[in-house]
Amino acid sequence: MNTSSMYALSIDQTVNLIATGGTERTVLVQGHMGSGKSTLLKTLADKFPNHVPCYFDCTTKDLGDLSIPNLNTEEGYVSYLPNEEFGIHLDKPVILMFDEWGKGNPAVKLGTLVTMLERKVGTKKLPKGSIVFATTNLGAEGVGDIIPPHARNRMSVVTMRKSDATEWIDYGINNNFHPSVLGFVREFPQVMQGFEDVKNPDDNPYIYHPKHQRAAFVTPRSLEAASDWLHQREHLDDNTLTAVLMGTIGDRAAMDMMAFVKLADQLPSLSSIKQSPLDAKVPESASAVCMVVYRALGAMDRDWVDNWVTYLERLDKEAQGLFAMGVRSNSYAKRSIVMQSKNFTQWAMKNNYMFAADVV
Repeated sequence: MNTSSMYALSIDQTVNLIATGGTERTVLVQGHMGSGKSTLLKTLADKFPNHVPCYFDCTTKDLGDLSIPNLNTEEGYVSYLPNEEFGIHLDKPVILMFDEWGKGNPAVKLGTLVTMLERKVGTKKLPKGSIVFATTNLGAEGVGDIIPPHARNRMSVVTMRKSDATEWIDYGINNNFHPSVLGFVREFPQVMQGFEDVKNPDDNPYIYHPKHQRAAFVTPRSLEAASDWLHQREHLDDNTLTAVLMGTIGDRAAMDMMAFVKLADQLPSLSSIKQSPLDAKVPESASAVCMVVYRALGAMDRDWVDNWVTYLERLDKEAQGLFAMGVRSNSYAKRSIVMQSKNFTQWAMKNNYMFAADVV
Protein backbone atom coordinates (compact mmCIF):
# COMPACT_ATOMS: atom_id res chain seq x y z
CA MET A 1 0.00 0.00 0.00
CA ASN A 2 1.43 3.38 -0.98
CA THR A 3 1.55 6.42 1.27
CA SER A 4 -1.40 8.10 -0.49
CA SER A 5 -3.61 5.09 0.18
CA MET A 6 -2.50 4.89 3.80
CA TYR A 7 -3.69 8.44 4.37
CA ALA A 8 -6.84 8.33 2.25
CA LEU A 9 -9.73 10.10 3.98
CA SER A 10 -13.28 8.97 4.63
CA ILE A 11 -16.17 11.06 3.32
CA ASP A 12 -16.72 12.55 6.78
CA GLN A 13 -13.04 13.45 7.13
CA THR A 14 -13.06 15.04 3.68
CA VAL A 15 -16.12 17.14 4.49
CA ASN A 16 -14.55 18.28 7.76
CA LEU A 17 -11.32 19.23 5.96
CA ILE A 18 -13.13 21.36 3.38
CA ALA A 19 -15.37 22.91 6.02
CA THR A 20 -12.35 23.82 8.14
CA GLY A 21 -10.10 25.43 5.54
CA GLY A 22 -12.13 25.81 2.38
CA THR A 23 -12.57 29.56 2.72
CA GLU A 24 -8.83 30.12 2.32
CA ARG A 25 -7.47 27.07 0.52
CA THR A 26 -8.90 24.93 -2.26
CA VAL A 27 -8.97 21.19 -1.63
CA LEU A 28 -8.91 18.96 -4.71
CA VAL A 29 -10.52 15.65 -3.80
CA GLN A 30 -9.43 12.70 -5.92
CA GLY A 31 -11.21 9.40 -5.57
CA HIS A 32 -12.76 6.36 -7.19
CA MET A 33 -15.56 6.80 -9.70
CA GLY A 34 -19.01 6.64 -8.15
CA SER A 35 -17.63 6.84 -4.60
CA GLY A 36 -19.61 9.88 -3.46
CA LYS A 37 -17.40 12.80 -4.47
CA SER A 38 -20.31 14.71 -5.99
CA THR A 39 -22.37 14.29 -2.81
CA LEU A 40 -19.79 16.33 -0.91
CA LEU A 41 -21.58 19.50 -2.03
CA LYS A 42 -24.90 18.42 -0.51
CA THR A 43 -23.25 17.36 2.73
CA LEU A 44 -21.43 20.68 3.01
CA ALA A 45 -24.65 22.57 2.20
CA ASP A 46 -26.36 20.78 5.09
CA LYS A 47 -23.45 21.81 7.31
CA PHE A 48 -23.59 25.45 6.17
CA PRO A 49 -27.29 26.32 5.72
CA ASN A 50 -26.52 30.04 5.20
CA HIS A 51 -24.30 29.30 2.19
CA VAL A 52 -25.59 28.76 -1.34
CA PRO A 53 -24.36 25.53 -2.98
CA CYS A 54 -23.03 26.17 -6.51
CA TYR A 55 -22.17 23.31 -8.85
CA PHE A 56 -19.79 23.86 -11.77
CA ASP A 57 -19.37 20.86 -14.08
CA CYS A 58 -15.96 21.32 -15.70
CA THR A 59 -16.55 18.63 -18.34
CA THR A 60 -19.31 20.66 -20.01
CA LYS A 61 -17.50 24.01 -20.10
CA ASP A 62 -15.17 25.90 -22.41
CA LEU A 63 -13.26 29.11 -21.65
CA GLY A 64 -16.12 31.26 -22.93
CA ASP A 65 -18.43 29.71 -20.33
CA LEU A 66 -16.52 31.28 -17.46
CA SER A 67 -17.40 34.90 -18.33
CA ILE A 68 -18.49 37.07 -21.26
CA PRO A 69 -17.34 40.57 -22.31
CA ASN A 70 -19.38 43.58 -21.20
CA LEU A 71 -18.53 46.71 -23.17
CA ASN A 72 -18.64 49.92 -21.13
CA THR A 73 -18.85 52.53 -23.89
CA GLU A 74 -18.99 55.51 -21.51
CA GLU A 75 -15.75 54.60 -19.74
CA GLY A 76 -14.13 53.06 -22.80
CA TYR A 77 -13.17 49.63 -21.53
CA VAL A 78 -14.33 46.02 -21.53
CA SER A 79 -15.23 44.25 -18.31
CA TYR A 80 -16.33 40.65 -17.93
CA LEU A 81 -19.57 39.25 -16.52
CA PRO A 82 -19.00 35.92 -14.73
CA ASN A 83 -21.18 32.86 -15.26
CA GLU A 84 -24.10 32.78 -12.81
CA GLU A 85 -23.02 29.29 -11.74
CA PHE A 86 -20.26 30.92 -9.67
CA GLY A 87 -22.94 32.55 -7.49
CA ILE A 88 -21.24 35.94 -7.31
CA HIS A 89 -24.53 37.76 -7.95
CA LEU A 90 -26.22 36.20 -4.92
CA ASP A 91 -24.55 38.45 -2.33
CA LYS A 92 -24.31 35.47 0.00
CA PRO A 93 -21.39 33.16 0.76
CA VAL A 94 -21.33 30.21 -1.61
CA ILE A 95 -19.98 26.67 -1.58
CA LEU A 96 -18.47 26.39 -5.05
CA MET A 97 -17.69 22.92 -6.31
CA PHE A 98 -15.62 22.40 -9.46
CA ASP A 99 -16.70 18.87 -10.33
CA GLU A 100 -14.58 16.63 -12.60
CA TRP A 101 -11.88 19.31 -12.71
CA GLY A 102 -9.24 16.86 -13.93
CA LYS A 103 -11.28 16.09 -17.07
CA GLY A 104 -11.93 19.73 -17.90
CA ASN A 105 -10.78 21.52 -21.02
CA PRO A 106 -7.20 22.81 -20.45
CA ALA A 107 -8.45 26.37 -20.99
CA VAL A 108 -11.10 25.87 -18.29
CA LYS A 109 -8.47 24.55 -15.90
CA LEU A 110 -6.35 27.65 -16.46
CA GLY A 111 -9.37 29.94 -16.20
CA THR A 112 -10.51 28.52 -12.87
CA LEU A 113 -7.11 28.63 -11.16
CA VAL A 114 -7.55 32.27 -10.15
CA THR A 115 -10.84 31.35 -8.47
CA MET A 116 -9.18 28.53 -6.62
CA LEU A 117 -6.23 30.63 -5.50
CA GLU A 118 -7.70 34.09 -4.98
CA ARG A 119 -11.45 33.45 -4.56
CA LYS A 120 -12.46 35.62 -7.49
CA VAL A 121 -13.67 35.32 -11.09
CA GLY A 122 -11.90 37.91 -13.19
CA THR A 123 -12.15 41.07 -11.10
CA LYS A 124 -15.22 39.91 -9.21
CA LYS A 125 -14.61 38.57 -5.70
CA LEU A 126 -16.64 35.71 -4.33
CA PRO A 127 -18.79 36.75 -1.35
CA LYS A 128 -16.88 36.77 1.93
CA GLY A 129 -16.85 33.39 3.64
CA SER A 130 -17.25 31.41 0.41
CA ILE A 131 -15.86 27.88 0.26
CA VAL A 132 -14.20 26.50 -2.88
CA PHE A 133 -13.22 22.89 -3.59
CA ALA A 134 -12.83 20.58 -6.58
CA THR A 135 -13.10 16.88 -7.40
CA THR A 136 -11.46 14.52 -9.86
CA ASN A 137 -11.04 10.80 -10.45
CA LEU A 138 -7.91 8.88 -9.56
CA GLY A 139 -5.32 9.09 -12.30
CA ALA A 140 -4.75 5.33 -12.01
CA GLU A 141 -8.32 4.67 -13.14
CA GLY A 142 -7.30 5.77 -16.61
CA VAL A 143 -10.40 7.83 -17.37
CA GLY A 144 -8.64 10.99 -18.51
CA ASP A 145 -8.00 13.00 -15.35
CA ILE A 146 -4.90 15.18 -15.64
CA ILE A 147 -3.60 17.63 -13.04
CA PRO A 148 -0.81 19.92 -14.37
CA PRO A 149 2.02 20.45 -11.86
CA HIS A 150 1.61 24.24 -11.73
CA ALA A 151 -2.11 23.80 -11.00
CA ARG A 152 -1.57 21.12 -8.39
CA ASN A 153 0.80 23.44 -6.55
CA ARG A 154 -2.04 25.94 -6.09
CA MET A 155 -4.27 23.40 -4.36
CA SER A 156 -4.17 20.89 -1.53
CA VAL A 157 -4.77 17.48 -3.09
CA VAL A 158 -6.15 14.66 -0.95
CA THR A 159 -7.40 11.17 -1.75
CA MET A 160 -10.86 10.17 -0.58
CA ARG A 161 -11.24 6.44 -0.07
CA LYS A 162 -14.31 4.40 -0.85
CA SER A 163 -16.68 3.79 2.04
CA ASP A 164 -16.36 0.35 3.58
CA ALA A 165 -19.39 -1.93 3.74
CA THR A 166 -20.43 -0.82 7.24
CA GLU A 167 -20.19 2.89 6.42
CA TRP A 168 -22.12 2.45 3.20
CA ILE A 169 -24.87 0.40 4.86
CA ASP A 170 -25.27 3.16 7.48
CA TYR A 171 -25.65 5.64 4.63
CA GLY A 172 -28.11 3.38 2.85
CA ILE A 173 -30.26 2.93 5.93
CA ASN A 174 -30.60 6.70 6.25
CA ASN A 175 -31.45 7.12 2.57
CA ASN A 176 -34.13 4.47 2.09
CA PHE A 177 -32.00 2.03 0.12
CA HIS A 178 -33.70 -1.26 -0.63
CA PRO A 179 -33.00 -3.91 2.05
CA SER A 180 -31.96 -6.41 -0.66
CA VAL A 181 -29.10 -4.08 -1.64
CA LEU A 182 -28.07 -3.59 1.98
CA GLY A 183 -28.15 -7.34 2.58
CA PHE A 184 -26.11 -7.93 -0.55
CA VAL A 185 -23.38 -5.50 0.55
CA ARG A 186 -23.25 -7.04 4.01
CA GLU A 187 -22.84 -10.52 2.50
CA PHE A 188 -20.31 -9.37 -0.11
CA PRO A 189 -18.28 -6.55 1.51
CA GLN A 190 -15.63 -6.94 -1.19
CA VAL A 191 -17.86 -4.93 -3.53
CA MET A 192 -16.58 -1.84 -1.70
CA GLN A 193 -12.93 -2.73 -2.26
CA GLY A 194 -10.65 -0.36 -4.16
CA PHE A 195 -9.01 -1.73 -7.31
CA GLU A 196 -5.57 -0.73 -6.01
CA ASP A 197 -5.95 -3.41 -3.34
CA VAL A 198 -6.74 -6.12 -5.91
CA LYS A 199 -3.66 -7.26 -7.84
CA ASN A 200 -5.52 -9.76 -10.01
CA PRO A 201 -8.82 -8.38 -11.39
CA ASP A 202 -10.32 -11.89 -11.37
CA ASP A 203 -9.99 -11.95 -7.57
CA ASN A 204 -12.84 -9.43 -7.35
CA PRO A 205 -15.30 -9.79 -10.26
CA TYR A 206 -17.63 -7.09 -8.90
CA ILE A 207 -15.63 -3.86 -9.09
CA TYR A 208 -14.03 -1.66 -11.74
CA HIS A 209 -10.41 -2.50 -12.45
CA PRO A 210 -8.25 -0.65 -15.00
CA LYS A 211 -6.67 -4.00 -16.00
CA HIS A 212 -10.05 -5.53 -16.82
CA GLN A 213 -12.56 -3.25 -18.54
CA ARG A 214 -15.91 -4.58 -17.36
CA ALA A 215 -18.92 -3.04 -19.08
CA ALA A 216 -20.81 -2.64 -15.78
CA PHE A 217 -19.56 -2.93 -12.23
CA VAL A 218 -20.34 -2.12 -8.62
CA THR A 219 -19.73 1.33 -7.19
CA PRO A 220 -21.61 3.11 -4.41
CA ARG A 221 -23.33 5.09 -7.18
CA SER A 222 -24.42 2.04 -9.17
CA LEU A 223 -25.64 0.34 -5.98
CA GLU A 224 -27.91 3.31 -5.35
CA ALA A 225 -29.21 2.96 -8.91
CA ALA A 226 -29.85 -0.75 -8.27
CA SER A 227 -31.81 0.20 -5.16
CA ASP A 228 -34.01 2.52 -7.22
CA TRP A 229 -34.80 -0.33 -9.61
CA LEU A 230 -35.60 -2.71 -6.77
CA HIS A 231 -38.06 -0.22 -5.32
CA GLN A 232 -39.94 -0.61 -8.64
CA ARG A 233 -39.95 -4.40 -8.48
CA GLU A 234 -43.72 -4.74 -8.34
CA HIS A 235 -43.86 -3.36 -11.88
CA LEU A 236 -41.14 -5.62 -13.31
CA ASP A 237 -40.91 -9.36 -13.96
CA ASP A 238 -37.81 -11.19 -12.74
CA ASN A 239 -36.26 -11.41 -16.21
CA THR A 240 -36.55 -7.65 -16.76
CA LEU A 241 -35.26 -6.87 -13.26
CA THR A 242 -32.27 -9.17 -13.71
CA ALA A 243 -31.47 -7.60 -17.08
CA VAL A 244 -31.52 -4.04 -15.77
CA LEU A 245 -29.43 -5.00 -12.74
CA MET A 246 -26.86 -6.62 -15.05
CA GLY A 247 -26.64 -3.36 -16.95
CA THR A 248 -26.30 -1.39 -13.71
CA ILE A 249 -23.95 -3.35 -11.44
CA GLY A 250 -22.60 -6.09 -13.74
CA ASP A 251 -23.51 -9.71 -14.45
CA ARG A 252 -21.98 -11.36 -11.38
CA ALA A 253 -23.34 -8.81 -8.91
CA ALA A 254 -26.80 -8.90 -10.51
CA MET A 255 -27.05 -12.68 -10.17
CA ASP A 256 -25.96 -12.57 -6.53
CA MET A 257 -28.27 -9.66 -5.73
CA MET A 258 -31.27 -11.47 -7.23
CA ALA A 259 -30.78 -14.15 -4.58
CA PHE A 260 -31.45 -11.45 -1.98
CA VAL A 261 -34.46 -10.27 -3.96
CA LYS A 262 -35.88 -13.79 -3.66
CA LEU A 263 -35.20 -13.69 0.07
CA ALA A 264 -37.07 -10.41 0.32
CA ASP A 265 -40.20 -12.23 -0.81
CA GLN A 266 -40.00 -14.30 2.37
CA LEU A 267 -39.86 -11.33 4.75
CA PRO A 268 -42.77 -10.54 7.03
CA SER A 269 -44.63 -7.41 5.97
CA LEU A 270 -44.07 -4.26 7.98
CA SER A 271 -47.81 -4.10 8.68
CA SER A 272 -47.74 -7.57 10.28
CA ILE A 273 -44.92 -6.49 12.62
CA LYS A 274 -46.71 -3.26 13.47
CA GLN A 275 -50.06 -4.92 14.13
CA SER A 276 -49.09 -8.25 15.64
CA PRO A 277 -45.40 -8.44 16.61
CA LEU A 278 -45.84 -11.71 18.51
CA ASP A 279 -47.37 -13.46 15.51
CA ALA A 280 -45.46 -11.92 12.59
CA LYS A 281 -43.29 -14.37 10.66
CA VAL A 282 -39.64 -14.78 11.66
CA PRO A 283 -37.50 -15.71 8.61
CA GLU A 284 -35.44 -18.88 8.82
CA SER A 285 -32.28 -17.74 7.06
CA ALA A 286 -29.75 -15.41 8.68
CA SER A 287 -29.59 -13.26 5.54
CA ALA A 288 -33.35 -12.73 5.53
CA VAL A 289 -33.31 -11.79 9.23
CA CYS A 290 -30.56 -9.29 8.49
CA MET A 291 -32.73 -7.72 5.80
CA VAL A 292 -35.66 -7.47 8.23
CA VAL A 293 -33.43 -5.51 10.60
CA TYR A 294 -32.14 -3.18 7.87
CA ARG A 295 -35.67 -2.55 6.63
CA ALA A 296 -36.85 -1.73 10.15
CA LEU A 297 -33.97 0.69 10.73
CA GLY A 298 -34.82 2.52 7.52
CA ALA A 299 -38.58 2.62 8.05
CA MET A 300 -38.63 3.20 11.82
CA ASP A 301 -41.26 5.57 13.18
CA ARG A 302 -42.41 6.60 16.62
CA ASP A 303 -45.83 4.94 16.36
CA TRP A 304 -44.48 1.38 16.03
CA VAL A 305 -41.04 1.33 17.64
CA ASP A 306 -42.42 -0.41 20.78
CA ASN A 307 -44.01 -3.16 18.68
CA TRP A 308 -40.76 -3.54 16.78
CA VAL A 309 -38.84 -4.11 20.03
CA THR A 310 -41.37 -6.82 20.92
CA TYR A 311 -40.71 -8.48 17.57
CA LEU A 312 -36.94 -7.93 17.88
CA GLU A 313 -36.82 -10.07 21.01
CA ARG A 314 -38.01 -13.01 18.92
CA LEU A 315 -34.91 -12.77 16.73
CA ASP A 316 -31.53 -14.29 17.57
CA LYS A 317 -28.97 -12.33 19.56
CA GLU A 318 -26.86 -11.58 16.51
CA ALA A 319 -29.80 -9.86 14.82
CA GLN A 320 -30.62 -7.96 18.00
CA GLY A 321 -27.03 -6.80 18.21
CA LEU A 322 -27.12 -5.73 14.54
CA PHE A 323 -30.12 -3.53 15.27
CA ALA A 324 -28.49 -2.14 18.42
CA MET A 325 -25.32 -1.20 16.55
CA GLY A 326 -27.39 0.48 13.85
CA VAL A 327 -29.22 2.58 16.41
CA ARG A 328 -26.02 3.45 18.21
CA SER A 329 -24.43 4.90 15.08
CA ASN A 330 -24.15 8.69 15.35
CA SER A 331 -25.18 8.97 11.71
CA TYR A 332 -28.48 7.15 12.25
CA ALA A 333 -31.14 9.75 11.48
CA LYS A 334 -33.87 8.12 13.59
CA ARG A 335 -31.75 7.43 16.64
CA SER A 336 -33.75 9.68 18.97
CA ILE A 337 -37.01 7.95 18.02
CA VAL A 338 -35.66 4.58 19.15
CA MET A 339 -33.76 5.88 22.15
CA GLN A 340 -36.90 7.52 23.55
CA SER A 341 -38.80 4.23 23.48
CA LYS A 342 -39.36 2.81 26.95
CA ASN A 343 -39.42 -0.72 25.53
CA PHE A 344 -36.07 -0.23 23.84
CA THR A 345 -34.54 1.22 27.02
CA GLN A 346 -35.73 -1.77 29.01
CA TRP A 347 -34.46 -4.15 26.35
CA ALA A 348 -31.04 -2.51 26.29
CA MET A 349 -30.74 -2.60 30.06
CA LYS A 350 -31.87 -6.21 30.22
CA ASN A 351 -29.35 -7.29 27.62
CA ASN A 352 -26.61 -5.27 29.33
CA TYR A 353 -25.37 -3.76 26.07
CA MET A 354 -22.38 -1.51 26.49
CA PHE A 355 -24.34 1.47 25.25
CA ALA A 356 -27.14 1.06 27.78
CA ALA A 357 -26.04 4.27 29.49
CA ASP A 358 -26.88 6.13 26.27
CA VAL A 359 -30.56 5.45 26.76
CA VAL A 360 -30.88 6.02 30.50
